Amino acid sequence: MFSKFTSILQHAVEALAPSLPLQEDFVYHWKAITHYYIETSDDKAPVTDTNIPSHLEQMLDILVQEENERESGETGPCMEYLLHHKILETLYTLGKADCPPGMKQQVLAFYTKLLGRIRQPLLPHINVHRPVQKLIRLCGEVLATPTENEEIQFLCIVCAKLKQDPYLVNFFLENKLKAMALQGSASVITEDMIKDHESVTTDTGQPGQPEETPGAAGAELMEKEDELPQQAEELSFSLDELNVTSSPESSTACPNQDYNLVNSLLNLTKSPDGRIAVKACEGLMLLVSLPEPAAAKCLTQSTCLCELLTDRLATLYKALPQSLDPLDIETVEAINWGLDSYSHKEDASAFPGKRALISFLSWFDYCDQLIKEAQKTTAVAMAKAVRERFFIDVMEPQLMQTSEIGILTSTALLHRIVRQVTSDVLLQELVYFILGEHREPETLADINRHPLRHRLIEHCDHISDEISIMTLRMFEHLLQKPNEHILYNLVLRNLEERNYMEYKPPCQEDKDVVENGQIAGAVDLEEDPLFTDLSPDNTLSAQEWLSASPPVSPEHPKNDGKTEVHKIVNSFLCLVPDEAKSSYHVEGTGYDTYLRDAHRQFRDYCVICLRWEWPGSPRSLEKCNLEASFFEGHFLKVLFERMGRILDQPYDVNLQVTSVLSKLSLFPHPHIHEYLLDPYVNLASGCKSLFSVIVRVVGDLMVRIQRIPDFTPKLLLVRKRLLGLEPEGPIIDHMTLLEGVIVLEEFCKELAAIAFVKYHTSATP
Repeated sequence: MFSKFTSILQHAVEALAPSLPLQEDFVYHWKAITHYYIETSDDKAPVTDTNIPSHLEQMLDILVQEENERESGETGPCMEYLLHHKILETLYTLGKADCPPGMKQQVLAFYTKLLGRIRQPLLPHINVHRPVQKLIRLCGEVLATPTENEEIQFLCIVCAKLKQDPYLVNFFLENKLKAMALQGSASVITEDMIKDHESVTTDTGQPGQPEETPGAAGAELMEKEDELPQQAEELSFSLDELNVTSSPESSTACPNQDYNLVNSLLNLTKSPDGRIAVKACEGLMLLVSLPEPAAAKCLTQSTCLCELLTDRLATLYKALPQSLDPLDIETVEAINWGLDSYSHKEDASAFPGKRALISFLSWFDYCDQLIKEAQKTTAVAMAKAVRERFFIDVMEPQLMQTSEIGILTSTALLHRIVRQVTSDVLLQELVYFILGEHREPETLADINRHPLRHRLIEHCDHISDEISIMTLRMFEHLLQKPNEHILYNLVLRNLEERNYMEYKPPCQEDKDVVENGQIAGAVDLEEDPLFTDLSPDNTLSAQEWLSASPPVSPEHPKNDGKTEVHKIVNSFLCLVPDEAKSSYHVEGTGYDTYLRDAHRQFRDYCVICLRWEWPGSPRSLEKCNLEASFFEGHFLKVLFERMGRILDQPYDVNLQVTSVLSKLSLFPHPHIHEYLLDPYVNLASGCKSLFSVIVRVVGDLMVRIQRIPDFTPKLLLVRKRLLGLEPEGPIIDHMTLLEGVIVLEEFCKELAAIAFVKYHTSATP
C-alpha cells in the first residue's frame, strides 16, 4: 500500500515540476530505475508495486517525441544515450532474472513498443540486435507462462521488422559458439554498469547520489560477475562484430548456426492458448517467406521446422478414428488454419471424430499455405519432409492395408488432401507419392516399380463398390490439378509412339461421306443455335465449322487425328440404337447441354495445359515406333475394363467411371484426342480404344434387348425415376442393365460434344 502511495505522489510531483530538456528527463527516468536495484531490500515485491513500469513508459514517450521533433532518420541524444550505454542489455538481464517479479513482462513490452513505435531502423545497431537476439532465446522456453502474450507480441514485431528489411535476418543467424559466449557473458548486471549510469546522470546536471551499498536484489545479481572470465566477454563482442559485417554468402557457409527466432516461435505453436499458437504460426509464415538464402538454409538445416510440421501432421492423422464416413470427410467445412475455432458442443451435425478431423485438415492447410508462401529452397525442403515423414511413413501403410474399412477411410482422406492442396511444390511431392516419378512407357511387369500407384489403380476395380468409387473420385480430382506429370504418368507416356494404330495409306474416301459432307442418319447440327454461341467471334456458322474439316487426301489422311468432326460426332451419337435411347422423351436431356459444359470445361483445361507446351498435332508417324507392342497402361486398362461392364455395374460406379473418362477426353493433347475420341483410327492388331470398348458393349446390349419384354417403356420409366420426374414404385426387372443403358447414352452424347468443341477450338484461329 505504501509503495502505491509513493508512486502516486511521484507522478504528482513529476506533473507539477517544470519540464526538463528531453535528454535530462530521459536520463532521470533511467536513473530512477537503476536506483531501485541499489536501494531496495525487498526483491520479492512485484514490479507492479514499483515505479519501474511508469519510468519505462516515460522513456518510450520521450524517445518517440524526440524522433517526431527531428528530421527523418536523424538519431537524437536520447536514442544515442540508449544505444551507447547499452540500456537494452541491462534490461535484458533484468528480464532474464525476472527481478523484481514480473520484470520479464515489462522488458518484453518495452522492447516490443520500442521496435514498433520508433520509425528509424534500430535492428542494424549491435546494441539493439544483440540484446534482442538474447531476449528471443527467453521466449517459448516454458509454455503457459504469464509472459506468453508479451513473448509472442515481441517475436511478431521482430518478424515484421525483418519482413520490411529481409537482409536484417542475417543478424539473427547465430554461430553456436557465439551464442554460448553471449548466454554467459551478459547474464548479470555488473556493478560497473550501475556506476556508469550513475556517473553519466550526474554529469548531465541531475542531482548526484552518494555511493551506496547495493540492495539485496542488486547484490545477488552482481555477485555472479566474478564467475565470468573476461575472455568470454571479449569473444562475444568480436564474434558479434564479425557477424554484423558478414555478407549473406559468407553466412551461408557457416555450418553451425542457430535460428533462435524460429525455434522460439516453434515452441509457442505448441501453446495451449490457441491465440498464441496462431500468432506463432503467423510469425513463421513471415520468416519462411524471407528471400535471404542464408536464412532459408538455416531454417531447414538448423531448426526443427520440418520435423515439427510433419510430426504434428502425423500425430493429428493418427488421432483420427479408424473408421470415418467418407461423406463426412468430404463435406466437413474447410476450416482455415488460423480460424480453427470449432466448438463441438454447439455443432448439431457433429459426428464422432469431427473435432479430430477438423484439427488435422486445419494443420494440413497451414502446412500447405506455409509451403506456398515460402522461399523456394525452403518450400522444397518442407514439401519433401511432408512426403517422406508423413505421406510415406504414415499414410502409405494405411492405403496399402487389406481392411476394407481402413482402405475406404484412408482413401477418402487422401482424396480430401488432393482436393485441398494448393501449393505447387507440395502438389508435386503428393503426385510423386501417389504415382512415382517414372515417365517411360509402362509394361505389364511394372507392378512393383511403384506399389502404391498400382494398388490405387487396382482399387478402381475393387470388389467393394464404395472403395472403387472413392478411388476413382480421387483420380478424377488428381487429373484436374495443374501438374503435367499426372497425365503424363497415367496416360501420355503410353501414347507417345502412337503404336496403338496401324498405318495404312488411304486409297479412297470413306463410303459414308456424301456430297454435302453429311452421313446417313446424321443429326442436323446446323439447327442448333448453340453452335453460333460457341464461336468466339460469332462469324462462323456450324456448317462452315464442319466443312473446315480437312478432306481425306494423301496430305491429310484420316489417321492424322483430324478426321472430319461431323463424322466423329455422329459416330458417337448414333452408337446407341434407337430402341435403347430414352432422352428424346424427356425435356432438358439433349445434346446441347453437354456442348455448353464441354465448352466451359475445355476452356478451363486449355488454360491449365498452356504452360506445358504440348504439340498442336500428333507426332509424325515417320518418327514413331509403330512396331513396338502397345500397352495402354494400367490406368486406362482398368477404366476400359470397367467401361466394358457398364451394363452390369451399379449406377453410381458407372457415373464415376464415365466421369473420369470424360475428364481424360477433355485434355487438349493430340494423342489423347486421337486415341479416345477418333473412332476412325486404324487400331493395330490386339489394341482397343475407348470407341472399340463401347462398340462391344453396344453389341452385347443389342443381344440382351431382345430378351427383355417392353424394354423401351421400362427404360423411359427408369430415366424418369432417376430424374425425380416419377415417384418410386414397384421394382423393375433388369434395373442395373436399364440404368447402365441410360449412362451409356449420356456418355456417348458427352463424348460427341467434347469432340465437337475440341475440333472447333483447334480449327478457329
